[in-house]
Amino acid sequence: MAIDYARPGPFTTLDTDQLFLAAGLPSDPVEICRAVGGLVLHPYEAAAQPLPEERTAEQNLRPASAIVRALTRLDPAPLDTPRPAHLRVVGTCRHFATLSCALLRLRGIPARARCGFATYFVPGRSVDHWITEYRRADERRWVRVDSQILGGDQVARPQDLAEGEFLTGGEAWTRYREGAVDPDTFGVSGTTDAWGVAEIRGNAIRDLAALRKMETLPWDEWGRMAASYEGTTGPDYDLLIDEVAATCAAAAPDAVDRLYHSADLRVPDELVP
Repeated sequence: MAIDYARPGPFTTLDTDQLFLAAGLPSDPVEICRAVGGLVLHPYEAAAQPLPEERTAEQNLRPASAIVRALTRLDPAPLDTPRPAHLRVVGTCRHFATLSCALLRLRGIPARARCGFATYFVPGRSVDHWITEYRRADERRWVRVDSQILGGDQVARPQDLAEGEFLTGGEAWTRYREGAVDPDTFGVSGTTDAWGVAEIRGNAIRDLAALRKMETLPWDEWGRMAASYEGTTGPDYDLLIDEVAATCAAAAPDAVDRLYHSADLRVPDELVP
């Protein structure tokens, strides 16, 4: 199957009656991602706002269409209009990445969300994170953009992340298997237990799904993920993750599609809009 990253997928398709909201967005890929920064509010920042407790549920919205629907219920302005913090949708890094991906694809720009770990939030730690990639045809490469921190100073160029600043789940797994990193430094910020090898395995699988245009929530689990977090998977599962890492590194669409549809890796129907 050919995976066309310039076209929306199940999680990145806007409803027909939402398309006019994107008409005023800029054409430059980085500026599209920057616009998303004015639409989404990270839960850490939301905690400082006088928001109703029920609004934290917005971080569980999967499709971009549902994110936009929630956003326009708060403020019906078009998507090129930045909102004050209390009128943004509460969402994790995955919301920033997936909404950016949706709006880039809407403009016909090849884009994909990536699931992995950022090395720039906590010194000495690689923190669970999602970013967006878009294709620069003139340079024949995928550019990594962190929409969540555009305009910030966490890295020198969040619009073009340097090698090693963000590691996909598969890249982190390969470094772990080579003995180049301590797996216990990889995990979810703000937790004490969500660190280690299982977190790397989980993000490798989520990244494969994202390459297949299935951008799940960071805490969605399927296949043997739960068993992995419980420490009950064996060497055969690690060999499967080896294959996931190698396939994601090559990112050949046919290979991604073939592996994605194998046992333990396909996103179950109940998670798909």
